[in-house]
Amino acid sequence: MFSKILVANRGEIAVRILRACGERGLRTAAVYSDADRTALHVRYADEAYRIGPAPARESYLNIPAIIAAATAAGADAVHPGYGFLAENEHFAEAVLAAGLAWIGPSPEAIRLMGDKIAARRTMIAAGVPVVPGTEVGLSDAEAVRAAEEIGYPLLIKAAAGGGGKGMRVVHDPADLSKSLEAARREALAAFGDDTIYLEKFIPRARHVEIQILADAHGNCIHLGERECSIQRRHQKLIEEAPSVAVTPELRAEMGAVAVRAARAVGYTNAGTIEFLLDRTGKFYFLEMNTRIQVEHPVTEMITGVDIVKEQLAIASGRRLRWSQEDIHFKGHAIECRINAEDPYNNFLPQAGRITSLSEPTGPGVRLESGIYAGWEVSLFYDPLLAKLVVWGENRAEAILRMRRALAEYRIGGIHTTIPFHQQVMDSTRFQGGQFDTQFLDGPDGFRLSAAPSRDLARVAAIAAALIEHERGQEAVIFGPSADAERGSRMSPWKQMGRIGAMRTR
Repeated sequence: MFSKILVANRGEIAVRILRACGERGLRTAAVYSDADRTALHVRYADEAYRIGPAPARESYLNIPAIIAAATAAGADAVHPGYGFLAENEHFAEAVLAAGLAWIGPSPEAIRLMGDKIAARRTMIAAGVPVVPGTEVGLSDAEAVRAAEEIGYPLLIKAAAGGGGKGMRVVHDPADLSKSLEAARREALAAFGDDTIYLEKFIPRARHVEIQILADAHGNCIHLGERECSIQRRHQKLIEEAPSVAVTPELRAEMGAVAVRAARAVGYTNAGTIEFLLDRTGKFYFLEMNTRIQVEHPVTEMITGVDIVKEQLAIASGRRLRWSQEDIHFKGHAIECRINAEDPYNNFLPQAGRITSLSEPTGPGVRLESGIYAGWEVSLFYDPLLAKLVVWGENRAEAILRMRRALAEYRIGGIHTTIPFHQQVMDSTRFQGGQFDTQFLDGPDGFRLSAAPSRDLARVAAIAAALIEHERGQEAVIFGPSADAERGSRMSPWKQMGRIGAMRTR
């Protein structure tokens, strides 16, 4: 096992990894930009190193600066978390070239699965079902001809992309040329590559993914599925495990295919195979994420497997501790991503100081957070503030527990997506499991109810403050006269006790 880990990330995932390292008795080093000098992950680490100015391209995407920090820290391994450089094969190669261990899959696996077309070909060769589609690099004229063969609706997808960038759904042939132009433009801006391909669009599909673990000794298992269909513009907002649409038989089949997919690329460490699941129970390979996932906690909650600790063990050369027969699923877990966004204003990103913070706790509640009261939320990075995760004996209990936890969660100073999650938990469609990837974006999708009047809320807050101020000026005559003269206010507990005592006399 390693002695010191450098965590090449920020926010809640950096804190999560630092905690896992602490439970393994490992020393840790963090990296930070100028905007994150006082961040929570910096406070949690044993050491912290500045890697550049606030913009990510000058700090968290700065490979030489991160390698220099790892060397200065005397680290013997690097954990990339997710996002930033986590799926960058050049970063993995730089870490290895510096004589450090890389806590993740090989650069070759990252490269292969990061190329969507190469990944698609590899999966076809391995017998993994894929969505009908085209080869990469179509001209617009070729795309028009291919679209007629595939049929509408269809998807235009960026070959070099992810996260919904460069993706367009086309329902009408008349819209194809305009959509091709827009997809290429967006892909070029996001990835520096406007190469596209086409896939058949599967309406009303669910987004279901399988978590896998693989060691360097040829052992590979799956940890069941996660339901990730509640999305906005292809960005996940709510995840749960298990999926209400997956039977034990389908789980076993999808898990076996996911393991086969991982073996096909010689995969090691933690990874996720993402599928589209149609209404008939057929599933199709979507992509592989060669890193830890944002939503990994829901799998941990129902399996008892600490995925981050397993990443550390696998990277140090250890064998998996489990066979597939050892993995059992208990209960139901739900995760809500708490973002610094205003759900009543088209999810506009928010920036500002967190003026107050009250976090939920209690049985079955887990909070993965990167914030604290007084923290300045920046627009430089992803708006994810925290992940609220709950576990219940069944899905109904998990939903009720999430409703309770969301009601307890108070983040003052900025708008967050907590109200959105509360309304989804109250939705009968969500409660009944009647949803798919169009739950939010479809023409008959879920819509938020009207926002509470913020002017009224401000007036109410001012009124409450005035009332409290006036109460504070009133003398309570139950105590000594000196107390009354000073205008001190008696504790309400003491006051009620004295009233009760007088009633018994």
